[in-house]
Amino acid sequence: MSTSLDSKVTTRHLARTAYLYIRQSSLRQVLEHTESTARQYALRQRAIALGWPTEQIVVIDCDQGQSGASAVDRAGFQQLVAEVGLSHAGIVLGLEVSRLARSSTDWHRLLELCALSNTLILDEDGLYDPSQFNDRLLLGLKGTMSEALCGRPHKASLSVVCHGDLGCSSKCMC
Repeated sequence: MSTSLDSKVTTRHLARTAYLYIRQSSLRQVLEHTESTARQYALRQRAIALGWPTEQIVVIDCDQGQSGASAVDRAGFQQLVAEVGLSHAGIVLGLEVSRLARSSTDWHRLLELCALSNTLILDEDGLYDPSQFNDRLLLGLKGTMSEALCGRPHKASLSVVCHGDLGCSSKCMC
């Protein structure tokens, strides 16, 4: 990943649409984690700062309250994948990119489509170009770790940690 975020953004990216994907895993999280929702919507400002005009930023938030375990019932995620595959997207934004898809298959399919269509990915940690090996490797690891931490076999043991029962302040957002 380069040190300058905007060095990866080209006029070719800016000519296409920015897609901001917003999702919480359950209705309870939507109601209780309003600060997370606000932080997700605030990513719109990052797209503007990188050069996207407001009218070229599409917010996809119809998957609120749905788990990322599968793309099957997530119309918003399916729309996002279609737009990337059609080379309509210049960038995909998400609070934590690994939250886009908790399934390794769905995540790696999206990464591959982004690489093939020259679509950037941005989250709170940085700006990534999946067509670059190091960025793709890092994004792949993020997705793998997300799936491992939120996978069903680990859910019971991790819920103690994720819900702060061991003094951990972070909450699991699977």
